[in-house]
Amino acid sequence: MRVKNKKFSTIWIDNREVKIIDQTKLPFEFKVQKLKSLNDFCTAISDMKVRGAPLIGVTAALGFAKSIEQNSSTLNIKKCYQKLLKTRPTAINLKWALDTIKKKLLKTIPSKRASLAFKLANLIRDDDIENCKQIGINGLKIIEQIYNKKKKPVNILTHCNAGWLATVDYGTALSPIFCANHAQIPLHVWVDETRPRNQGALLTSWELKNEKIPHTVIVDNAGGHLMQNGKVDLCLVGSDRTAMNGDVCNKIGTYLKAISAYENNIPFYVALPTSTIDRNLKNGSHIPIEIRDGKELSDLIFEKSKKLSTGRIYKNKTKTFNPAFDVTPSKFITALITENGICKADFSSIQRNLKV
Repeated sequence: MRVKNKKFSTIWIDNREVKIIDQTKLPFEFKVQKLKSLNDFCTAISDMKVRGAPLIGVTAALGFAKSIEQNSSTLNIKKCYQKLLKTRPTAINLKWALDTIKKKLLKTIPSKRASLAFKLANLIRDDDIENCKQIGINGLKIIEQIYNKKKKPVNILTHCNAGWLATVDYGTALSPIFCANHAQIPLHVWVDETRPRNQGALLTSWELKNEKIPHTVIVDNAGGHLMQNGKVDLCLVGSDRTAMNGDVCNKIGTYLKAISAYENNIPFYVALPTSTIDRNLKNGSHIPIEIRDGKELSDLIFEKSKKLSTGRIYKNKTKTFNPAFDVTPSKFITALITENGICKADFSSIQRNLKV
């Protein structure tokens, strides 16, 4: 995607240096950071300088490769794998990427492990770009159908950030929106603020602004009201882990949006690459839900005099509970949009989608 008419992805290699966009600074400051050591990669993931299931997986893969470049021993492979795996527990792309690389490295002689690790990491990165592009093409059909019937701007509600910042490029839930915009379909996007980190208000809004797509930021609890009053044609969200029965784990608050959509007969679609499907998980009840620091609730980042500051909105000893994700049962989901097409959120449909 483009930032001030210059093309960027979220993570790239420049002269053998891995670089990322520090998303904790957006939209106030556009800062590129180099990741050199394994600790740099782990911190970038855990502190959410990079975030979004697909991007977490790609970042972990490149971190794995950088570590193997420095030490290709079997012991280091195992240590590196465990350290990266512990950074964030919910997004399955992290484990999927690490498993893919670890399995092949252990079958390779040490002298060839570094080059193989980078080859595999770059392949994962390239595949993510292509898969997200295809998700956009597949999802565009849904938006086109609504527009052809309505002949007025299509109102889409999103939750959290599932744009190009959550992947390497294009995004998941925003990819069909970008495609529809390029196809000159009139759009308006309701952007959930998405507390506590405000990833909708800060990141999704910034992406849509760059693409000149009309949008409005709303407080998280306004979605149901908008649906009740006929202001939403379609809900479109991403996923951090999807079970084989179609249960979807996504940013906290997604479940409430799905219930509201179901009650108001509004289609609720989930866009994701197949790497986000946990093939070993029958349903969503066993997905580990990450509990994050309560300071994300109590301390807000804001811009003051062109500098970033942090301000506290709760008293110091106020008790907090900050789950990062919730699980939406498949019965509330209209369908899944993957790089392989659109499928129902059930076991047999997902199996067929995976085999395409």
